[in-house]
Amino acid sequence: MTTTEAGAAASTAPSADAETQLTDHDRGVHGYHKQKDEHLKRLRRIEGQIRGLQRMVDEDVYCIDILTQVSASTKALQSFALQLLEEHLRHCVADAAVKGGEEIDAKVEEATKAIARLLRT
Repeated sequence: MTTTEAGAAASTAPSADAETQLTDHDRGVHGYHKQKDEHLKRLRRIEGQIRGLQRMVDEDVYCIDILTQVSASTKALQSFALQLLEEHLRHCVADAAVKGGEEIDAKVEEATKAIARLLRT
């Protein structure tokens, strides 16, 4: 690298003493990013369960058998939601806590409302 290139790189790089540092969250990386493939696999499995419900209704399967499958599908979605919530807390809320101020208050309120929605289901 030439001296000119090094100087240009240094001028575009964030300074070490910058008041705020960019985090993954600032770059649009969400808490579930590292497990994205696993989450998609899990959602496809849940999607298959829902298609199974449609098939059961279409084939006039006994009501209790359908309800059993509804319960299993609901539990699978709830489990997915809890995992996603945990990742949100560990990543997004933790990032806001580091920044402090109004951002942490907003993230905690947002998470609280999400938990309330989950509890209503």
